[in-house]
Amino acid sequence: MDTLVLLAAALLALTAFPYLAFIGLYAVRRPSGSPAAKESSEPTVSVVLPTYNESRIIEGKLEGLLDLDYPMEKVEIVVVDSSDDETPELVREFFAEHEHPSLNLIEEEERRGLAPALNDAYAAAENEMVVKTDCDSVVATDALREAAANLADPEVAAVTGRNAEVLGGSSVEAGYRGVQAHIQTMESHLDSTFIFHGPFSAFENAAIMPIDPNSLADDTELALRIRRSGAGRVLFDPDIRYKEASHSEFIKRRKQKDRRGMGLIRLLAQHKDALGEYGNYGKVVLPFNWWFMVISPVLVALDVLTMSAAAVSLAGSLGLLFPAALLAFIGLGSKDALGPAQPLYSLLDTQVSLLRAGVDLLRGKGDGMWEVDQELREEYE
Repeated sequence: MDTLVLLAAALLALTAFPYLAFIGLYAVRRPSGSPAAKESSEPTVSVVLPTYNESRIIEGKLEGLLDLDYPMEKVEIVVVDSSDDETPELVREFFAEHEHPSLNLIEEEERRGLAPALNDAYAAAENEMVVKTDCDSVVATDALREAAANLADPEVAAVTGRNAEVLGGSSVEAGYRGVQAHIQTMESHLDSTFIFHGPFSAFENAAIMPIDPNSLADDTELALRIRRSGAGRVLFDPDIRYKEASHSEFIKRRKQKDRRGMGLIRLLAQHKDALGEYGNYGKVVLPFNWWFMVISPVLVALDVLTMSAAAVSLAGSLGLLFPAALLAFIGLGSKDALGPAQPLYSLLDTQVSLLRAGVDLLRGKGDGMWEVDQELREEYE
């Protein structure tokens, strides 16, 4: 058999093995829901809301927070704002009309980036449970109660939730989030999950610590630091639900997905000394994320190159049908037109983002500023 064909087969097997092993472990363990010993609880809550030029959607977000099924006299909203539009004025006007919850508005003199803003907001939060949420998200009415039930377990110090509905109709992102939810459920049952989500993450106030001012993955970094500190496990609970908008079109998705990938990869590199430590978190969860985010994207790119070359080597010009079929798969996937195969494209799309993110990090790109996607904001108006 042609050496090139053997190389392509070997690379494909190497790429697939960790995923097949994870699927096998999932089939054996069959994890479901949160592993926390959940109990009904009503701690006081500080909701941290970072804002930057959110005048189009801020009132809707605040209305959504007031609609949460939780006693508002136990809630404070900590808004940390760096806007140059009327966002802070709209916030003040909104709270002038409502007795509860209370408002702590932190207005930055200059825009410094998300992580420094969050550090200030977390330091100002006074209540027992601290919830971070993004302005461009819609949180389920029972989210605070579900989060509090998880944190009532003394072994749990933080919890995040799942994107139950992708606004904007992106089957690409919905497919990936579905796969991700299974991964994070498995991680939580093994020990703790790695990724925490900006639309909704909850922390024990006593466990919170400052994060890197240059962080590109602030929610995940805080959860990782909490797990490393020994304060408790950091979990994913699929019963905590939120909605977030996402693009389907390939080019539009890159900025959103690539930046997230950069933050996660950089965080893994900064905390590489955690590998092998902290029980299954360092022995299974972090190694799998290293594989998925750092090693696998490179191998997938090599798979495409070697399989294309092997196809041409075996079939001559007819072998070009393989890269042509791959391009057709990508084209259909970016249009949400693959039906049951859409989740497979979603994984490939994520691997593309992670590969690009890794290359950008090597080139020294990436900062802590976040930009408002005006097109996606239309989904919240």
